[in-house]
Amino acid sequence: MSNTNLLGSEEWAVVGQIDPVSQGAGTVYSDNIDMSLFEQIIVLGQFGALGTAATADLGIASAATTNPTTLISSKSATQLVDSPADNDNNKQVVINLRGDELTEGHRYVRAVLTVATAASLASVTVLGKGKSLPASDNDLASVAEIVS
Repeated sequence: MSNTNLLGSEEWAVVGQIDPVSQGAGTVYSDNIDMSLFEQIIVLGQFGALGTAATADLGIASAATTNPTTLISSKSATQLVDSPADNDNNKQVVINLRGDELTEGHRYVRAVLTVATAASLASVTVLGKGKSLPASDNDLASVAEIVS
């Protein structure tokens, strides 16, 4: 049950980020997230103009140690495509993950963004619902300000 007196930033922390840029073809990762601190996370991918014939894939990887690279099969979004049939420019993708969905022994996760064929505008923000409050105690160091 949620406490209506809490601010969103007290319940949810900014725990991972892939900065907004023109992502070249290749794979980039968000910060490592220690799921022992969070009940659940939300991975929010934001896509602007995809390059000509580009594709973009977003998912969540998990492992027992930091820097996971193995994707969780049920936690990958449908591929975004720049084509006449599938113009996926200017779209958002949301992926939810609860701690109890992780493989036994896996503690660390991170978002994985793969762009193919052509550079594409993209960014990813990962929010974590803290097991203890305020969740903002676990914000990334790059969080410059929280305005109440």
